[in-house]
Amino acid sequence: MSVVRIGRWKVWAAAVAATLVGITLPAVTATPASATTTAYDATYYKNAIGKTGTSLKSSLHTIISSQSKISYDAVWNALKNTDQDPNNTNNVILLYSGTSRSKSLNGGAVGDWNREHTWAQSHGNFGTSAGPGTDLHHLRACDVQVNSTRGNKDWDNGGSAVSGAPGSYTDSNSFEPRDADKGDVARMILYMAVRYEGGDGFPDLEPNESSTNGSVPFHGRLSVLKQWNEQDPPSAFEERRNDVIYSSYQGNRNPFIDHPEWVEAIW
Repeated sequence: MSVVRIGRWKVWAAAVAATLVGITLPAVTATPASATTTAYDATYYKNAIGKTGTSLKSSLHTIISSQSKISYDAVWNALKNTDQDPNNTNNVILLYSGTSRSKSLNGGAVGDWNREHTWAQSHGNFGTSAGPGTDLHHLRACDVQVNSTRGNKDWDNGGSAVSGAPGSYTDSNSFEPRDADKGDVARMILYMAVRYEGGDGFPDLEPNESSTNGSVPFHGRLSVLKQWNEQDPPSAFEERRNDVIYSSYQGNRNPFIDHPEWVEAIW
């Protein structure tokens, strides 16, 4: 079922309002994501609606933890469905580059695509075991070489241009995806922080402000991820992906795709 969005992201038109009442106001920047209403609010999210802060985070954790897990090998075929190019069903769209590439070119060679963990496996050492290591809500098809360049770096702005991923940048400890993927990355990382809270044998994953997290179960930088969530709202591709994972694979949703304003409500 496709999410029905009644609210959309808005920029507060202060200058226009000021003109109407004859008052000059200083320029303002974009406000946080406006509240949205989805077809799942009365059912899937009913116990989270109206909450904020730790109460909202706890409710969402309970909701999305009801999840079917798949094997790491099964992720290959799942990504061929979740990341399918809407204009060419024989291809997938690659994260960070936006390239459309044949589904058959999955593997580890130059020119192939592989499975990118946006929440790096080393940030908590959860590997590829069923759970965070195979959770489709943060796994994406990605060019092998670009994936290698990203490695296990934290998220931040700046650096040198990434070969094979125009608009993406990297330095010694951080990676900045192209603008069209910024919000996707933010919402995937923050999904992981809500889904994995230290129970079910996995580490408690949390966002922080560090860009040198190494093997600890944290990913930074939160302030930048929040900016990216605002800057790049959920796309039709991202919404379809959420629906496919929910209906065909895991039975759970990424709440920040359905309600991007919940990022600010929690953090």
